[in-house]
Amino acid sequence: MQDGCGRTIDYLRLSVTDLCNFRCRYCMPENGVAKRPHGDILSVEEIVEIGRAAVACGITKIRLTGGEPLVRRGILEICRGLSSIDGLHELCLTTNGSSLSQLAQPLRDAGVQRLNISLDTLKADKFAQITRRGTLSDVLDGLKAAEAAGFSDLKLNTVLIGGFNDSEIADFVALTREHPWEVRFIELMPMGECSLWDEHCFLPDSTVLKSCPELQPIENCGVARRYRLPGAAGTVGLISPVSHDFCGECRRIRITSDGKLKGCLHSREELPLRGLHGIELEAAIRRGIAQKPPRHHLTDGGSDTPRDMNEIGG
Repeated sequence: MQDGCGRTIDYLRLSVTDLCNFRCRYCMPENGVAKRPHGDILSVEEIVEIGRAAVACGITKIRLTGGEPLVRRGILEICRGLSSIDGLHELCLTTNGSSLSQLAQPLRDAGVQRLNISLDTLKADKFAQITRRGTLSDVLDGLKAAEAAGFSDLKLNTVLIGGFNDSEIADFVALTREHPWEVRFIELMPMGECSLWDEHCFLPDSTVLKSCPELQPIENCGVARRYRLPGAAGTVGLISPVSHDFCGECRRIRITSDGKLKGCLHSREELPLRGLHGIELEAAIRRGIAQKPPRHHLTDGGSDTPRDMNEIGG
């Protein structure tokens, strides 16, 4: 289905929880978020029903997000339900990786085809600092488990933060020499708590190319501009929501864990879906797609959304 700007919308990012076992500084408050009453969050059955309606509206790819989706009770049931939908071509999941050593194979068996793993530093002490409670070795063990379970084309999501991990850019890029992974550097966005951070924290993606001038451009993939080191097994992706506005190519919508459709991560407008079924649910999703905003306003006023990243699904 096309939105009002003529963009084909075929990608849904579906949040299954706003909870997380980490407290990443750019994503969540230090004390976490209050656990909502069970009835405030989409049930397994509602999630699958919404997924089925979205596919009927032209969605071919669903990515499960959080918070951290692997802390959601019933996550494997959700994956099995969504992966069985006729017309869904790709079921993906973004995770902090801390539970993958136990869940990688069950996720694969439940129909998940691709994984993105968030990793902002390769140093254990800095990892504990940015996540406030995570352990780097758990994520590295999860990476190994994901490969052992048969997940190919693994992607590592690294948020660029000036003064924190810009000194590690070359180390991240070096991972692609031996591993067939895509290391994706994502520009830090001024939203939530980090909207008040010093401007030096917000680095453009050109920082990566300056640090590693030997990177050679290859074909793009979605919103990622991609590069490769000569002879490397993997690739490097640059995702630049601030310095290179890709809104004109955006093909995604989002649904929050409490059942609100958002046409844009940074939009204030939300369309409630809970309580709708069948034709009414499909009509609401089509309306949300048609009303997708032309662009965000990060460079001329900041994010419009009142929610933190964990409440939307990054």
